[in-house]
Amino acid sequence: MDISTEGPTLVLTGDFDVRSTWEVRKALYAHLQGNRQDVFVDLSRVTAVDVTALKVLAMATREASRSGRHLRLRGCGPAVRRMLHISRLIRVVEIERQTANA
Repeated sequence: MDISTEGPTLVLTGDFDVRSTWEVRKALYAHLQGNRQDVFVDLSRVTAVDVTALKVLAMATREASRSGRHLRLRGCGPAVRRMLHISRLIRVVEIERQTANA
């Protein structure tokens, strides 16, 4: 798992699964602490995801909400969306709306 930042966005690349949850959780909470604005997690470069990893995002969403901010997921592909629906975590996380290109 490669983790980088682009302003308020945390960009994840690679497999986001149980093996990388600690690393992502640590980076995510540090990113939340360092930003006083809304935070985004870009998942467009994530090749695989599991429920354990998505729970990390759900808990971080709740943490951001407690401090009056939003954590939004960006670039959720079909596999990520499917796992969010199967796990019912879609009810907890916020997904950035995609704008239609004209």
